[in-house]
Amino acid sequence: MSLTIKLHSSLIEPDGGALVDLVVPESERDSKALEAESLPKVSLTKIDLEWVHVISEGWASPLRGFMREDQYLQSLHFNSLKTKDGSVVNMSLPIVLAIDDDTKERIGSSPNVGLLGPNGDLIGLLRSIEIYKHNKEERIARTWGSTAPGLPYVEEAITPAGNWLIGGDLEVLERIKYNDGLDNYRLSPQQLRNEFDRRQADAVFAFQLRNPVHNGHALLMNDTRKRLLEMGYKNPILLLHPLGGFTKPDDVPLDVRMEQHSKVLEDGVLDPETTIVGIFPSPMHYAGPTEVQWHAKARINAGANFYIVGRDPAGMGHPTEKRDLYDPDHGKKVLSMAPGLEKLNILPFRVAAYDTVEKKMAFFDPSRSKDFLFISGTKMRTYAKTGENPPDGFMCPGGWKVLVNYYESLQTEEAAQQQAVLST
Repeated sequence: MSLTIKLHSSLIEPDGGALVDLVVPESERDSKALEAESLPKVSLTKIDLEWVHVISEGWASPLRGFMREDQYLQSLHFNSLKTKDGSVVNMSLPIVLAIDDDTKERIGSSPNVGLLGPNGDLIGLLRSIEIYKHNKEERIARTWGSTAPGLPYVEEAITPAGNWLIGGDLEVLERIKYNDGLDNYRLSPQQLRNEFDRRQADAVFAFQLRNPVHNGHALLMNDTRKRLLEMGYKNPILLLHPLGGFTKPDDVPLDVRMEQHSKVLEDGVLDPETTIVGIFPSPMHYAGPTEVQWHAKARINAGANFYIVGRDPAGMGHPTEKRDLYDPDHGKKVLSMAPGLEKLNILPFRVAAYDTVEKKMAFFDPSRSKDFLFISGTKMRTYAKTGENPPDGFMCPGGWKVLVNYYESLQTEEAAQQQAVLST
C-alpha cells in the first residue's frame, strides 16, 4: 500500500505546539509600562537583554520567561523540560537571570519586578517571580563539562554575576531592537515561518554559523539541497542563520560577517532565490555538544525540519591546554540521540577541504589525502591579517575583500592606540 504524504505549510510544529510571543499588545503597552515603573527593578546586562529577545520571540518555546528552579534543574540535569501534557522538549542550556544580594533585598516580597535595559530604559516585567540560589560552579561544570579558567561566556556572564537567580513569566513592552543597521535581518520565528510559507518551501534546512562563509560551507549547503531534491522534495529552502548574540573577542564581529554573507549571495556562491539569511539572537556559550542541542531546538521553533551539523559544532580550543575542549564527533552523535529532538532531521555533513589538484573546495577523499589542505578559522584569519591571499577557490573574492578590509582596519586601530600610549 503506497502512503500519500500530505505536505502542509508549517513543516514542523514548534515545541509545546504553539509559538510563544511575549511582546505585549500595543493597546496594553502604556498600562504595563506604568505598572513596571512602580515595581522594584532588576537591571539587565547586554547578554541578559539578548536572552530577553530570545525568550520573547519564542526561540525557546514553550519557555515563557527566565527559568524558575524546577525548570533550571531539569535543564541542568536532563537537558530537557517536561511540559504540562507530559511530553519532553529539549532545553540543554539554562536560560536564567542572575541578581545580586542588594537587588534581592530591594525586591523583598514583591511578586513582580520591572526590567531595565543596559541603558536604563524600561524593557518589561517578570511576574510571579521565584528567587533561588545561583550555584555557579555546578552550573559551569554541568554546562561545559569543565571549570577551566578562560571559558568566554563564563568570564563574561557568570563569574561577575550575582549569587541568586530570579525566574518568572516575562512580558516585554516592545520588540527588542539594536538599531545597528541589522534589525531587518533579525526575523522572529513567526516571521521566518511566514517567509517559508510565502516561498512554498517543502523542506527547510538550517545552517548555524559564527564564522565567515567560505566555499567549503557553500559546497555543503548546495550539496544538502541536492540531496533533499534527490529525496523527492521540490523546493528546499536554506536558512543561513548566523548567531548574533555574544561571541568571544577574537571572533569576526556580526556586522562584518553579515557584509561578508551578502557578498557570498551577490557573487552567486549561494542562490538568493532558495536562501534566507537571518540573525539568530542567542549569545554563544562555546559549550560543544550541550550547546548544539540548543542551536537545533531553536531552529525547530523557527520552522526548520532539517539541521546541518558538522565537525566540533559550538566547540572551541581548550582554554588552558593545547587541544580541543570537546571530541569533534560528539556534537553530531549527541544531536542524533538528544531528548526532544526526535522530530528534527539531523544532516551530518561530509568533511570539505581545499583540493590542491582541482584548485577548489571539495569533499575530502581519504584515498588521496596528500592533495587536500585544511584551512582552519585561525589560518584564514592569519591570511587576512597578513594580506596574503588564500588559495584560489577558497572564498569568493567579494567576501574575502570584506575580511581583509576588516583586519586592515583593526591593525590601523591597534597602531593608533600604540602610538597614543607611546606619546603619553
